[in-house]
Amino acid sequence: MAYMSQDRKKELAPKIKVVLKKYGMKGTIRVINHSTLAVRVTAGYLPIIENFAFGLTDRERSNAVLKSRCLNVNPYWIDQYYTGNSKKFLKELVAVMNDGNHDRSDIMTDYFDVGWYTDISIGDWNKPYEMVK
Repeated sequence: MAYMSQDRKKELAPKIKVVLKKYGMKGTIRVINHSTLAVRVTAGYLPIIENFAFGLTDRERSNAVLKSRCLNVNPYWIDQYYTGNSKKFLKELVAVMNDGNHDRSDIMTDYFDVGWYTDISIGDWNKPYEMVK
């Protein structure tokens, strides 16, 4: 069963902060429902929103992402939707967030066993991502 404690978050937080600082990003770290380690990136030098939106083929969806200035990152699709430093940053962040995690899931038998879940969001609906120049 997935479980993320405050103590484990405190162990991972310095590593996460190193990655944020390395790429000039600001963010918050929290635990959701004792099962998910969440990082919300609030501001930074990387054009993550633009990088994602211009990679989309659906112009209407792309414009909606650009207008809202927030998105949730799917860690399984980082290679396909991001490029450059945005891709490097997100892959490094996912790796650090999963340090010590395990995934012994077997979807063929409908058995899911992970240490904890991860969630990365860029901005939020009420506080959009800010590009620092």
